Amino acid sequence: MNELTLPWPPSVNTYWRTFQGRMIISEKGRQYRKDVADQVLIHRGSKNFAGKMRVEIQAFRPDNRRRDLDNLLKAILDGCTHSGVWVDDSNIVDLRIYWADTVGGMVKLKVSEV
Repeated sequence: MNELTLPWPPSVNTYWRTFQGRMIISEKGRQYRKDVADQVLIHRGSKNFAGKMRVEIQAFRPDNRRRDLDNLLKAILDGCTHSGVWVDDSNIVDLRIYWADTVGGMVKLKVSEV
């Protein structure tokens, strides 16, 4: 089991940008990947899981505004792949994401091998 606390991610709506006719990761997306990498180093969370994994994400909203839960996944999963938490997010066979009961502006991630 591996547990990490990560910063609040940009939504998928702001993660991508079009540049010269192609889709690229936005400045917000690149900064989030860097922030995740920093947290992985602090938590010593780089396990580099290579097999099948179960991932549970608890999302603590930054405030009480309505948000789409599914818009958070791309940045979180890409950030963890980029930071070496796992080899590839295609190895996730069980994925759960849910809202926490309190605000906090962060996500808590639990990863375990299946």
